[in-house]
Amino acid sequence: MRGLKITFIVTLSLLILAGTGFFLAGKFSPKPGGLRVETVPSSSVIINGSIVGETPYKGFFKAGPLLLRLAPKGSSENLVPFETSITLEPGIETVVGRNFGTSEENSSGYIISFGKNNAQTAGLVVVSEPSNAQVLVDGVSRGFTTYDISAIAPAKHAITVKSPGYSDFSMTINTLVGYRLTFYAKLGKEGTQQISDSDTQKTSAKIVTILNTPTGYLRVRSKPGSAGEEIAQVKPGDTFPYLDIDVATGWIEIQYEASKSGLPSGIAGWISGSYATVSAEAI
Repeated sequence: MRGLKITFIVTLSLLILAGTGFFLAGKFSPKPGGLRVETVPSSSVIINGSIVGETPYKGFFKAGPLLLRLAPKGSSENLVPFETSITLEPGIETVVGRNFGTSEENSSGYIISFGKNNAQTAGLVVVSEPSNAQVLVDGVSRGFTTYDISAIAPAKHAITVKSPGYSDFSMTINTLVGYRLTFYAKLGKEGTQQISDSDTQKTSAKIVTILNTPTGYLRVRSKPGSAGEEIAQVKPGDTFPYLDIDVATGWIEIQYEASKSGLPSGIAGWISGSYATVSAEAI
C-alpha cells in the first residue's frame, strides 16, 4: 500500500511538472513578426522563395531574418523587381513600400523596421539611398543621413528626405518607447513618381472591409486599443476609407463619417485589425 501511494505521488508530481512545462512553453514562446507591403503597381510577394500573396499584403511570420522579393504585375513596362533581406521583430510590424521604375535609379521606396533598444526611450535612425541626404523631422532640418537620435518623442513624426537631382521623399512614421525605428528611404531620380502618404492615394484608394465578428458588430474607438472610448459600431461587410495603422497594436484608423457641412474633417476612429481587411481600389 505504501509503495502504491509513493507511485501515485510521483506520477502526480510528474504530471504537474509536465503541465507546467507546457504552460510555460506557450506563455514564453516568441511572438511572430508582422509584415506589411505596399507597392505601385501591384506586385507578387515572395518570401524565402515562395509566393505568399499580392500587394497590398499583410502577414505574420516567425521572427528573425527573411528574404523578401517583390515582382511587379500587370504593366506593359519592363519594371525592375525588388529584393531585400529584412529581420522581423517579435510582435512588431515591419513595413515595406516600393514604387517600381524601369531602372533601379528611377525606382523608389522605403522600409520601416524596429529593433529593441533596452531603454525607456524611443530612438530613430534615417538611412537613405543616395547617402548624405538632408533629413527634416516635423519640418525642421536635422542634418544629413545617416541621421541617428537615441531619444525622440514616442509619437507620429513627419520625415522628409531630400537630395539634389532626386525627388523629395516624405513619410509619416510612429516611434515607440523601447524601440529604435529605422527608416530607410530609397529616392528616385527627379521627375519620377515617389511613394508617400499622399502619392499612394493618387494611384489607389485604400478601402477597409469589416469582417465577421463573434458579436455581430465591431466597436470603433477614439484611439488604438481596447482602452479607447467607444464612439460607434460597424457591421460585417461595411466598407470605409483607410486612414492609418498603428504598428504597435495593429489597429486601423478609418474614416467613419465623411466630411459634410459643419464637419469638414468628418469623423475618424480606430478598429481592431483582427476583424478587417485593407484593399486597394483604383481611382
